[in-house]
Amino acid sequence: MRIFDPHIHMTSRTTDDYRAMYEAGVRALVEPAFWLGQPRTGVSSFRDYFDGLVGWERFRSERFGIRHHCAIALNPKEANDPRLSGVLDLLPRYLAKDGVVAVGEVGFDSLTSEEEKVFRYQMELAREFELPVLVHTPHRDKVAGTRRTLELVAESGIDPEMVLVDHLNEATVEMVHTSGCTMGFSIYPDTKMSPDRMVRILQEWGTDRMIVNSAADWGHSDPLLTLRTGEAMRSAGFTGAETERVLWDNPVAFYGQSGRLVLDEIGTADVSATFSGNSILRGQPDGGAQ
Repeated sequence: MRIFDPHIHMTSRTTDDYRAMYEAGVRALVEPAFWLGQPRTGVSSFRDYFDGLVGWERFRSERFGIRHHCAIALNPKEANDPRLSGVLDLLPRYLAKDGVVAVGEVGFDSLTSEEEKVFRYQMELAREFELPVLVHTPHRDKVAGTRRTLELVAESGIDPEMVLVDHLNEATVEMVHTSGCTMGFSIYPDTKMSPDRMVRILQEWGTDRMIVNSAADWGHSDPLLTLRTGEAMRSAGFTGAETERVLWDNPVAFYGQSGRLVLDEIGTADVSATFSGNSILRGQPDGGAQ
């Protein structure tokens, strides 16, 4: 089973996760910029973080045979912090880089006016750079937040095919389906969506424009739940082609609109290779880079 995880935060994960993901069939992923749990206090923290997404994390992922892409944005939660308004000035520099396949995560956390202002601005950047948009819908007031998201997308003039509205559930799938946007579902161990719930949604709404992700990060999450969803689909009677459409074809089609996807097989990577003088190895006897 070939898997493209279209939303996963590998900066928060270990090399064991990369190894397990490869064994599960993951061959490509997108890592969106997001909130790290600990509030950041200045613009320079974001500069270092963005550099890591386009540099070190891409290198680290490829040591395990997985193509790494990212999305860049000021996330909705930290859009409320006035100390971080200067992050918006950084974005054009990063949105022009190879490996950046979308603007994201953007959207709402608490449905504030500041979040809406930053959301509007970043959608304009997406239009300017001709990039898809990955939208985070709030965990609270999800129906209201999703409805307002779709209103802003319509006002922006962005083609709905260029917008992936994520973290959907049974209460929000219909309005996003009607909008023409791509529908994203985060599969979690206890919250958001489960593989079985996802199968029921696919049975009702079909597989077109449907994308599943693990959204795995520093919280209670599981980077292999994309695989578990595929297994649940097959057990429920979906064909191999239908399963591949959800796990591979749909995310490739969506992010492929950036013109920046790289999907050729890596094969066996040299784990002793270095990036800025650092390798993924630790304590090797020859005294190499640590």
